Amino acid sequence: MTLSLKNAVTAAVMTAILTIPILGLQLKLEGYKVVLEPHWQPVWIAVGAVFLFQLFRPLLARAVGAVKLPSLSSKVQLGTRQQRVAIWVLLAVGLVFPFLGSRGAVDVATLALIYVILGLGLNIVVGYAGLLDLGYVGFYAVGGYTYALLNQYFGLTFWECLPLAAALSAAFGFALGFPVLRLRGDYLAIVTLGFGEIIRLLLNNLTSLTGGPDGVSGIPKPTVFGIEMARSASVEGTKTFHELIGLDYSGQHMVIFLYLLALLLVGFTLFVTSRLVRMPMGRAWEALRDDEIACRSLGLNPTRIKLSAFTLGASFAGLAGAFFAARQGLVNPESFTFIESALILAVVVLGGMGSQLGVILAAILLTALPEVARGFAEYRMLIFGLVMVLMMMWRPQGLLPASRPHVELPR
Repeated sequence: MTLSLKNAVTAAVMTAILTIPILGLQLKLEGYKVVLEPHWQPVWIAVGAVFLFQLFRPLLARAVGAVKLPSLSSKVQLGTRQQRVAIWVLLAVGLVFPFLGSRGAVDVATLALIYVILGLGLNIVVGYAGLLDLGYVGFYAVGGYTYALLNQYFGLTFWECLPLAAALSAAFGFALGFPVLRLRGDYLAIVTLGFGEIIRLLLNNLTSLTGGPDGVSGIPKPTVFGIEMARSASVEGTKTFHELIGLDYSGQHMVIFLYLLALLLVGFTLFVTSRLVRMPMGRAWEALRDDEIACRSLGLNPTRIKLSAFTLGASFAGLAGAFFAARQGLVNPESFTFIESALILAVVVLGGMGSQLGVILAAILLTALPEVARGFAEYRMLIFGLVMVLMMMWRPQGLLPASRPHVELPR
């Protein structure tokens, strides 16, 4: 008991030292002065929780040891066929959802679909090829700024810029692949992290081209086969979408259209990635992930495999970036910070690396739950980190790990 009390006091003091600058002191503007305003309640809650946990930790360990908790690794495991059926069910539900949900819910669901596209794209690099990429948001930014700048300077539409955004992001992914061909593990993560920050800083400093910190605004929304979904047409003599079909104008139409467009892009991404995984290219990615030396001994070229993974993964980030720019109507460098890369990587890790259904569920959870629990917005990242730690301890393979075929030799 004495040792537990000593550990509890030490842990509480360390918690107080770490949390006072973050939670206990907040900057507040009073007139023209910036003052520090103390908020001790979150600090005392954190210190008390840590103290009690460390004090009663031996008792909790014995109680947990006495209770046999169910092992998710053996209970929750869906086969390939079951995962495909679940994905089709989710797509069917998603197709009906915008006509039943509120405008705010549909808008949040559209944002969740963007993260689904990003998660599926990063799943190629991290889940299938086993290459840790912390700068994936850089390709996302390239796609968004491609549509914004091409529309601003050349007047190209969304549908014209969408393949161009994917192609340019793929080119950046191909260019990133060359410096990291000989790197793996932590070294690869550091280089890709630097790549994402370089792109953000370039967008921030090339003021004459990208608008600097202000970004690019006034980005037009997508059209329906060239028909605008606006209250009035920008060109005289043409009709808008609601005038053409004989409906009263409603802002809900654009929200539903953007959602359905995002769902279409998700379906396209799912189709392409699922086909690639079953092709020789996908088998080569898995061979590279499992053992690069064995992959090389089989006659496969790791250089080409890595380049293909970076290129194809980046292309889907470009698609998501172009759609994000069209949805927001504004892009600036602050939309593409490192925290976005961390969130996309968390989607892949929590869902299960290599699992498409797991990535979809994780993207929906990580996007929708913060909107539902708005009262805990100040502690969002604290809760997010706690969930990540618990997941790595309880189920490190993710919510729905990919089911891989295996062969057992008879005894």
